[in-house]
Amino acid sequence: MDNIRTVSDTKRKFYGYHTRPINSIYRRFVEELLVEMHLLSVNVDFKYDPIYALGVVTSFERFMQGYRPESDKASIFNALCQAVDGNSEQYHQEAEALINEAKGLSMTEFKDKLGQEGGDGILWGTCNAIAQNPKFKYSRLFGVGLYTLLMEIDPELVKEEEKRNQTIKEVSEALQFSSDKLQKDLDLYRSNLDKMQQLLTVIEDTLEADRKKRMSQKLEKTPEVVDEKGDKENKENEEQQQSSNG
Repeated sequence: MDNIRTVSDTKRKFYGYHTRPINSIYRRFVEELLVEMHLLSVNVDFKYDPIYALGVVTSFERFMQGYRPESDKASIFNALCQAVDGNSEQYHQEAEALINEAKGLSMTEFKDKLGQEGGDGILWGTCNAIAQNPKFKYSRLFGVGLYTLLMEIDPELVKEEEKRNQTIKEVSEALQFSSDKLQKDLDLYRSNLDKMQQLLTVIEDTLEADRKKRMSQKLEKTPEVVDEKGDKENKENEEQQQSSNG
């Protein structure tokens, strides 16, 4: 029997792939996402699918907004995927393919087709495989991916709570997993996004105030430098005049 990879093993792999320090504001999110992906990867009922991949990509992009240096984001995402024996290119490509197939669909078309077998493309192939799998392992990241798809199809769902909740219920039933769990996960996801946005706003305001303070201090010092230079020039002129008079 193979030894099951531990959280420590996965973290060690992650920090082996991404060796630069992680910005402290974002470190908790990165490590929580890593642990979540790890626990799923060692679960016997879990099976990677493109909707899960979309959830991972979306979560990472939304919660890593404003990360500096920007160039480190790709390295961190690659390390997250590699640490659980995944491929970051596959995650991105399949997430993008799902979004492209969802574009142009109406919510009615989407829900109607969910209940039908067959269908071409990555979207319908994924949904049909999930609906027909009695051991499908639902996860929060899958829920985020599904929510991202629904928002792509009907962006107005963000503003219409009753319609959104009804849609989530119908889609969950069609895919045969608990709508209550999905609803709770999405409520927490939206709440955490709001908190992260508020934190980034506070940080940006603080940085802006600090920039203005430094600029103000610089401007206050500038006249003193000019005055000192002027005094020196005046003194030199006086000395030259006294010398010529003498």
